[in-house]
Amino acid sequence: MSKLLFKLRGVPDDEADEIRALLTEQQIEYYETSAGNWGISLPALWLQDDSRYPEAKELLEAYQIDRTQRIRTEYARLKQAGKQKTLKDSFLENPLAFIGYIFIVIVLLYLPFKIVVELGKW
Repeated sequence: MSKLLFKLRGVPDDEADEIRALLTEQQIEYYETSAGNWGISLPALWLQDDSRYPEAKELLEAYQIDRTQRIRTEYARLKQAGKQKTLKDSFLENPLAFIGYIFIVIVLLYLPFKIVVELGKW
């Protein structure tokens, strides 16, 4: 019987690729499910042989610790060099989207305030 090993929702592509390569390298048989056409299904990696679950879980935990350390080291290096992504960089990448998101946030903050003020007039 298959067993859920790793959920892929919100996981960066490079991390998912590394996990697939790790499982393949260790000859752990798995299969992958996608989010489906509407994106409501569970994208995940599933073990085909659940007797290897403890081994696979231990392997993934070691990988996650290593990845966390690598990402933190890279971030510290970029920060020290002054090259980490800033709010200004986000704006310069796509100014229209940035302004659109700011507008949406303002509207979402304004509407509840407006409703409360209107209810207070009753």
